[in-house]
Amino acid sequence: QLQFVESGGDLVQPGGSLRLSCTPSGFTSDDYAIAWFRQAPGKEREGVACISDNSVGTWYHDAVKGRFTISRDNAMNTVTLQMNSLKPGDTALYFCARGESCLGDEYEYWGRGTQVIVSS
Repeated sequence: QLQFVESGGDLVQPGGSLRLSCTPSGFTSDDYAIAWFRQAPGKEREGVACISDNSVGTWYHDAVKGRFTISRDNAMNTVTLQMNSLKPGDTALYFCARGESCLGDEYEYWGRGTQVIVSS
C-alpha cells in the first residue's frame, strides 16, 4: 500500500520540542508539495504546515507560526516538522500527505500518523 510513514511522536511536557519525520513508502514525492495535518480527539482534521516541492514556499497554521518549522530533504526523501514551545493544544495525531501544491485541498497517500501528547 502506498502511503507515508510518520514517526517522532511522543509524550512531552509543555514548552518542550519534538521532531516529526514523514517518509513515503514505495514511492517518491520530489515533485509534490507535502503537508502535515493533525487531528485531536473530537475535533476536525486541520492543516498544520506545508512545503512546496522545491522548498521555496511554506505555509503554516496561525496556531503554530513561529513555533513549528517544516523542511524537506528530497535526497533523503523525507519531510521534517520541527515543533518547539509545544502546548497542550498541540496534542493530536499528526499525519502527512502529498498534494499538487500547498494552495490545493486534495491530498493523497495519507499515513497512519504519529501521536503527539503535550502534558505535564
